[in-house]
Amino acid sequence: MVENISLKIYGMTCALCSLTIESSLQRLDGINKINVSYAVEKALLEYDPDQIQLQEIERVINRLGFSVERNEHSAGSEGVSRSEIEQNKLKKQLIFSAILTSPLILAMVLGGIGFCHDYIAPASDSVFSFYLAVLRSKALLLHDWRLQLAVATPVQFIIGFRFYRNTFHALRVKKVTMDLLVVLGTTSAYFYSLYTALFDPDSLSYGMKNIYFEASSVIITLILLGRYMESIARGRTSRAMQTLIGLQAKTARILSENLETDIPVKDVQAGDIIIVRPGEKIPVDGMITEGYSTIDESMLTGESVPVEKREGDFVTGASLNKLGTFKFRATKVGNHTVLANIIKLVEQAQSSKPPIQKIADRVCGYFIPFVLTVSVLTFLIWYFLIYHHLTFLIDRAIIHAVSVLVVSCPCALGLATPTAIMVGMGKGAQNGILIKNGEALELACRINTVVLDKTGTLTLGEPELTDIILLNPENLPYHEAELLRLASIAEKKSEHPLGAAIYEKGKEMLSSALSDPERFEAVPGKGVKALIEHREILIGTPKLMGDHNISSREAETVLDSFQKEGKTAVLVAVDGVLTAVLALADRVKENAYKMVSTLEKMGIEVYMLTGDNIETALSVAGKIGIQQVIAEVLPHEKAQEIEKLKARGRIVAMVGDGINDAPALATSTIGFAIGSGTDVALETGDIVLLHDDLMAIPGAIKLSRLTMRKIKQNLFWAFIYNAVGIPIAATGHLNPILAAAAMALSSISVLLNSLDLKRIKWENMQGKSLSS
Repeated sequence: MVENISLKIYGMTCALCSLTIESSLQRLDGINKINVSYAVEKALLEYDPDQIQLQEIERVINRLGFSVERNEHSAGSEGVSRSEIEQNKLKKQLIFSAILTSPLILAMVLGGIGFCHDYIAPASDSVFSFYLAVLRSKALLLHDWRLQLAVATPVQFIIGFRFYRNTFHALRVKKVTMDLLVVLGTTSAYFYSLYTALFDPDSLSYGMKNIYFEASSVIITLILLGRYMESIARGRTSRAMQTLIGLQAKTARILSENLETDIPVKDVQAGDIIIVRPGEKIPVDGMITEGYSTIDESMLTGESVPVEKREGDFVTGASLNKLGTFKFRATKVGNHTVLANIIKLVEQAQSSKPPIQKIADRVCGYFIPFVLTVSVLTFLIWYFLIYHHLTFLIDRAIIHAVSVLVVSCPCALGLATPTAIMVGMGKGAQNGILIKNGEALELACRINTVVLDKTGTLTLGEPELTDIILLNPENLPYHEAELLRLASIAEKKSEHPLGAAIYEKGKEMLSSALSDPERFEAVPGKGVKALIEHREILIGTPKLMGDHNISSREAETVLDSFQKEGKTAVLVAVDGVLTAVLALADRVKENAYKMVSTLEKMGIEVYMLTGDNIETALSVAGKIGIQQVIAEVLPHEKAQEIEKLKARGRIVAMVGDGINDAPALATSTIGFAIGSGTDVALETGDIVLLHDDLMAIPGAIKLSRLTMRKIKQNLFWAFIYNAVGIPIAATGHLNPILAAAAMALSSISVLLNSLDLKRIKWENMQGKSLSS
């Protein structure tokens, strides 16, 4: 037995922390999969509870120096409040550190503009000279090493304790993180300054020239500032998830024994009868038992037009009741609702890693040892090859080495991919598009072929019986109404859209009740067989007739005429005699033509794949501008057609309804399940479209392209930052304080670049062309 769990992890300071947790947990027996995301502060685990208990996993994470809590979807607000607590704690430490560091910054500024010289009596009695002399005396006080030591010590060891603690826990499991660089850099500057002040007072020119207490303190303060700003930006990137969590109603009005009672939504049980009035949110998923209304499902599907709902229709929790009052029976509650499943999918997607991220993770793994090596070489080269003397300017060699340690930051590399994924997938979820994992995101941006199922995807999937043509009516013992009755009874148990349409037409046209067939058999891809009142009824394709030795030659002319009209025609045989032709028409969905045109402008080939005959398929394809048509394909053959396209080197996306097209969806490079948030649609395919607007297909591909573009931009700038910053620091052209500021800026710039995705209007995503 395998279980999946999402854990919220607090205390990670860089991407290497997530790698430390992953590598430590991977060593444990019973852990099948582990993925830790620094950006969303979550761990997704697949483990065997027979081999390892969840408490042991949590203990391992705690021993690494991190705190952990179980991340239940129904309690999402608790995770948010805990994050806010951690953010407020970081804010207080930052303020405390900034207050203590400010005198050191002031001393550094005053020294830089010439106020570090010994006091000289004013040459005149002017007011300006007097205040200048006072200012110089205050500057000398700030430059006193005792004052600087008193201020820098709490910053280094109280505020900076978090860095020492994290480094200790990482080294204990033989891992190195960004905190190690901070500890080495600031501790070197602090203890060198302390040694100089206590044991080498002769080197103190003007009281402070060779001490760097301000460097160690300002570095810590700037790093805390960067992490605080990073936490704010990360909160903005996760706002889409918080919005989804916040959609759920807080209470539900339960009807029990004719009494209405408001209870918390978490207490609703499956089977409860719930009353919803106009303007209220629907608390859970269920089936309407009484009443009529229009429901606004835009918060889940992105579809702005309210949907009419009546008795027998399914309603989704978190959608908004617009007009009528109705009662419904709760069918799915708690973590089993559509909203909970969507939140789970988005969470998994945001925490997943596309292949491009795995490259960045490998780089991060080698990054710290490389930086330590460069830092040591920087010190040795500056000290032995340039300055030569132990007591003369050794501080410069140390400071250059410290600059290398401080400027080197793998955080930007770690944030580059997950932050863009969080924003991109969050924006998609808000508009009814769920990209289920990072690999699907990366592959979707490379799609060059889209294969569309016809029925239910390009068409409404609700065909209507339009024509009944009797063959040789003068020889038949019954009229058109009797034939419709027999056909309706035969299709009563059919799940195929064509069969359902025949049955619905029979119910509508015939006043008498339609009984059940005595025997029923569905023949996949061909039709149905039924036994009704001791008569054998066949309804389906010429192939079905041929399998029963019934010739369909006399119906060929009628079939051809219907096919040219774009209608689907089926044959009816009674007791082995071909009797009639039934014609059905299905309407093409709105925006189908626009969708095909948009995909072609994006450089994507479009195919239509259907089990219909070629004439009908070409008629429908012609209406919406599709040039490539693959027709007369049985359900199990659709996957083979996808394989043929892939064999030609195409990156194939299959778009289907998530039910009949499951094999083709699984075979394609990327499967698009299009539906209305049903369980099957959520489970099938790599990308789920929660509403039926076909423009969501190019919208999803454009979203993946934009998100991957942001990821590549982030990775480029993160690599360039280190490629430029480390050499500048090593050659002595970068002050440690500026290095710390640049390090913080690198992470923040990556976050801001990812957040830029939020500014894109969804209407533009669906309408304008976007190259990869």
